[in-house]
Amino acid sequence: MAAGDERPARHEGRGRGSGKFEQRRTELADAALKTLSELGYARTSLREIAQNSEFSHGVLHYYFIDKVDLITQCVRQYKKRCMCRYDDIVDTATTGSQLRHDFALAMAESMVQDSDLHRLWYDLRSQSMFDDAFRADVGAIDTGLQDMTWRVATRISQLAAVPLPFGADVIYGLLDGLFQQALLRHCGGDATASDYLIGAIDEVMARFMPLAPV
Repeated sequence: MAAGDERPARHEGRGRGSGKFEQRRTELADAALKTLSELGYARTSLREIAQNSEFSHGVLHYYFIDKVDLITQCVRQYKKRCMCRYDDIVDTATTGSQLRHDFALAMAESMVQDSDLHRLWYDLRSQSMFDDAFRADVGAIDTGLQDMTWRVATRISQLAAVPLPFGADVIYGLLDGLFQQALLRHCGGDATASDYLIGAIDEVMARFMPLAPV
């Protein structure tokens, strides 16, 4: 049977929450990410996604209630991987200045390589202000991203032997704001967006958390 014709049989004990069902949702969401990231929330439907993938509309509708269900699954999976992107940088850094700079470089690289996916995330987050269906998932993703930036900041603080002047929410707000501003520049064709982001992150973090002499 071709991928586009696949339709799993419903039977007792199968459905949301089961391991195989959730695994298939994960696979389908990964396959749909490209179309979603290119078209955005407003211009995408389950039928549109099906037309641009190997899977039929019926298969997508079997595993996802609607496009809200699919889009939140896609972004949740991608952002979960994003949150682990900086783990090696944090674990291997030996000085605060190294971690600060490597973190800025990694953020800029992610912004350029995955700009469509980041754009989808900000699209979804904006929609959550108007649509209750998104709010719980967006809130959970935001919390995970905040935890990630806090881990980086606290490790810099430990390595540099300086206290953190702000809490996790303020630090996340600062870094996320810089990232979104750079992403807007990049999407607008600004070739300096990556350099801007690296310099801005380094400057802001240096101002609110100056490195102790070594």
